[in-house]
Amino acid sequence: MSGEGSLRERLIDAGVDLVLAEGSASVGLREIARRAGVSHGAPRRWFPTHHALLSAIARRGFEDLGAWFVAAAADEPTPRGQLEAIARTYVRYALERRGMFELMFRHELLDSTLQQAAGEQPRLREATLPMFQHFTRMVATCCPEQEAEVTAAALWANLHGVAQLWAWGSLQLVLGEVGLAAKERDRLVMAVLDAHLGPVTS
Repeated sequence: MSGEGSLRERLIDAGVDLVLAEGSASVGLREIARRAGVSHGAPRRWFPTHHALLSAIARRGFEDLGAWFVAAAADEPTPRGQLEAIARTYVRYALERRGMFELMFRHELLDSTLQQAAGEQPRLREATLPMFQHFTRMVATCCPEQEAEVTAAALWANLHGVAQLWAWGSLQLVLGEVGLAAKERDRLVMAVLDAHLGPVTS
């Protein structure tokens, strides 16, 4: 990697660390520069706006989540088992990397029109769509009789809701099973999959 490319990655690395530690609201070009050990003006060469910096950090989050998916599904022999592993991983990622997860789904960063108008590339939408397409392909394999995109969208929305409500403590409140957190989360994920794909019958 060239020196310039390496510096760009260092700036993103610093942004990722800051998001994970303090959330996306804490991310600014000056603080990123300080953490990366460069002048305050240096980040502007690669990230002309705060929006562009957040988008680059969020793209890194999607790459990270994709790697988690691959690792989770690697030892699962069936499509349904792989989808179950990925669904559990999605919720776990949301809870363990909460600041990044919240940043990744910021709608103003997903708006390709705004990013294109500002001359900011690559567009974050192009990092989000592969994740959804992966869900869609897996749903189509598990349930070829269903409309895969609609089912995948509903499944994704449901998993996202589980992650958010668990992070806020709402599901623990209604389930009354705080002491069995991981086990209860997995049960919820299985209930989501059964609701959208049907229960496993064999």
